[in-house]
Amino acid sequence: MSQTASVWLVILVALGAANLPFLTHRLLAVVPLAQPKNLAMRLAELVLLYFVVGGLGLLLEKRAGQIAPQGWEFYAVTGALFITLAFPGFVWRYLVKHRD
Repeated sequence: MSQTASVWLVILVALGAANLPFLTHRLLAVVPLAQPKNLAMRLAELVLLYFVVGGLGLLLEKRAGQIAPQGWEFYAVTGALFITLAFPGFVWRYLVKHRD
């Protein structure tokens, strides 16, 4: 896989993973819950999925060559980007009126 394809793969997986907690009532889209998820559970799931996507990026970077060392700035920027990618799902869940 080329570097460009790897970058686009990580971006698309991040987009899907960032919106996943807001689009489903199941835990990690697999485990059904007895009670609906609240915002705290959705944010905890968002943090977990951030690390999963980061692991995928690390794996693809390792396959491409040597892993570059990253400082706190890298994680601050990627965390902010992940939260930004989650905005459409947040809007859908909490700001759009749904028929019940």
